[in-house]
Amino acid sequence: MNLAAVARAAFDQLLEDDDLRSESLDVLQQGQHERGLYFGAHPLCVALRPEFLTLQEYREAAQAAEVICTALGRLEEALLADETLRAELDLDPMEERLALADPGYRPSSPGTRLDSFVSSEISYVEYNAESPAGIAYGEELSRIFSTLPVMQELMMRFSLKPITARNLQLKAMMRAFRSWGGPSRAPVVAIVDWPNLPTLREFELFQDTFHEHGVRTYICEPAELEYTGGVLRGPDGVAINLVYRRVLASELLATPGASDALCSAYLDGSICVVNSFRAKLLHKKMSLALLSDEQYSRLYTPRQRAAIRRHIPWTRKVRQGPSQRDGASIPDLVEHVLRNRMELVLKPNDEYGGRGVVMGWTVDQPEWEQTVGVALTQSYVVQAAIEVPRDTYPVAVGGKVETLSLARDMDPYLFNGRVGGLLIRLSSSALLNLTAGSGSVVPAFLVEGPA
Repeated sequence: MNLAAVARAAFDQLLEDDDLRSESLDVLQQGQHERGLYFGAHPLCVALRPEFLTLQEYREAAQAAEVICTALGRLEEALLADETLRAELDLDPMEERLALADPGYRPSSPGTRLDSFVSSEISYVEYNAESPAGIAYGEELSRIFSTLPVMQELMMRFSLKPITARNLQLKAMMRAFRSWGGPSRAPVVAIVDWPNLPTLREFELFQDTFHEHGVRTYICEPAELEYTGGVLRGPDGVAINLVYRRVLASELLATPGASDALCSAYLDGSICVVNSFRAKLLHKKMSLALLSDEQYSRLYTPRQRAAIRRHIPWTRKVRQGPSQRDGASIPDLVEHVLRNRMELVLKPNDEYGGRGVVMGWTVDQPEWEQTVGVALTQSYVVQAAIEVPRDTYPVAVGGKVETLSLARDMDPYLFNGRVGGLLIRLSSSALLNLTAGSGSVVPAFLVEGPA
């Protein structure tokens, strides 16, 4: 049993005390209420125990993620250079035009997230290159958890350090802004997404952080932006030169008129946008197919190929014709997918929040066949199912704490290719996503040693 497991067991033992458990639950619920930590009407966190990791566990996760990130960088270079390869992504014409425009800095996605499950091995199932959420929430939850009576007791026995990343987002944005050619003075930032989203509170938390660092920041929707005379203006006509883009490119382009100002300013090079629109190249779920498909192995270094084999599950674009899996030939991919429902997952190439994801073992064969039919008319990938780790957690249910078995993922944030912070999600379902309507976020703490 490593140190993190020892801390976890000690935490659970402390929580057996009725008064300590009740007081801790009250502090958790009150803290989230005071800070507005809700996703829609639901509190972000309903689990009373955070995630505990040893420094070695965190370093192993970081090392794996960083190597995969370098491989994704090689893939992006190839996609920019090869029109035929780029066609595999099924970009629409405007997505492609935006992706090919030089954002003015490298890497094109300063802040990203790799979504993974960690059991006997780390498996990365998705790459959020456009607009990873949850960074600010994690820091706020860490602050609340540090005040829980049960955590106060635990910190008398162990040295604990929260794993947070909010300031790293601003640093990554500032680095991109300076590389782009921004003035030496502080930029003026617009956090851009649709109005009335359940993620608004996170934008407000970022706004507070940016203001604390002397960066004027506005939260606005795409339609509030105007572009005239080479200047992008936000609310009240304020000139904006740095956009923290939280709106997804596909949704922006699908809304008539909403994209005009932002896209025109970007294509003219008049603003710095983080993450850039080039992020769409790797945000497509096809990026993992282009990693895992042996026919593209030439794109990667030996070290990257080894990491891909170890950490990226078999992923392919859904289409008829021959393919390969684990070195074996597949005469027809569609027939293979139809026959192997119980071990496969179907995903739209460009969706988020679990939308359209169908896990074969959760549906019957007719529904699976129907989904495959849809996949053949649209843009989908099929991915090998991987083991989803589960553990028991103390969870707030109806004002009381119950012990439930929950699935867990561990999603490292990367800033300019280096890991800094984790998103930990729990759910009763194998589909771990708050947007999908279920689950809980918990903060992560390093167990550095005895107190």
